[in-house]
Amino acid sequence: MYDTIIIGAGAAGLTAGIYAARREMKTLIIGKQVGGQIVWASTIENYPGFKSISSFELIQKMQEQVKSLGVAIKIEEVKSIEQKGSIFSVITDKEEYQGKTVIIALGLMPRCLKIPGEKELTGKGVSYCANCDGPLYRNKIVAVIGGGNAALDAAEVLSKIASKVYLINRSERFRGFEVLLSKIKQNNNIEMIPNSLPQEVVGAGRVEKINLVDTNDGTKKEIKIDGLFIEVGREAQTDLVANLVKRNQDNKIIIDGDGQTSLPGVFAAGDVTQGDFNQIVIACGQGAIAALSAYRYLQLQNKKEG
Repeated sequence: MYDTIIIGAGAAGLTAGIYAARREMKTLIIGKQVGGQIVWASTIENYPGFKSISSFELIQKMQEQVKSLGVAIKIEEVKSIEQKGSIFSVITDKEEYQGKTVIIALGLMPRCLKIPGEKELTGKGVSYCANCDGPLYRNKIVAVIGGGNAALDAAEVLSKIASKVYLINRSERFRGFEVLLSKIKQNNNIEMIPNSLPQEVVGAGRVEKINLVDTNDGTKKEIKIDGLFIEVGREAQTDLVANLVKRNQDNKIIIDGDGQTSLPGVFAAGDVTQGDFNQIVIACGQGAIAALSAYRYLQLQNKKEG
């Protein structure tokens, strides 16, 4: 029996684990991978205390701190959550765990293009993580789809590995930070292709090319590539808790200022909650709040039972 079960091992989940453990709560963290969305970043330059730190180094430091406090981390996928009286049962693909409180810190998942060939070639040239899969494309030709900061960052990272990077955006304007955009424009092996929509990913067993259509005149274009990195945003995948807590129109979990959801005993933190700003430091802050709120909830429950 755990005092709290944290679902998600990203910035919010790991921070929640730290704060829960420091309140002497028996804590379990369950996640598909340690680091969550931090894995998708490259160099982080806006985390307090570090002028610049790699995503993997930051994840390692967080993980070491969590483990040093005696928090268990299980690399499993949560399939369902059931409420049985005042206890929550968390069922994964491997085991079933019981907790007095639950903290949802699922983060966001990559948004798909939903075009022919994408699903079939995922893992066979189609990727959603330049930092994870970029090294596989040394001296090869790749394309990045997207016009925001994530796409610009992915293109910049890949330009140091691949021989050629195409940066494809559906509109004329790239929406990323000016400092990132400036780096891209000055990079000789990145070719920007605006006003282009991907229509199909083509390949016999592996990615071979991508078909585009011009959004201005409808002309079609074919680009030969070895890899395709899709960076068109993230979305909340919260069907897991659809029957437990209230969500907004974007399927994000609605919380109050204390991280409390609509169901007592269930808290949420990080990018999976409503809010306009998705930043590591914000996720960490919300993770801390959720853990402290879960502790206070248990204290109040104990008083009622006493």
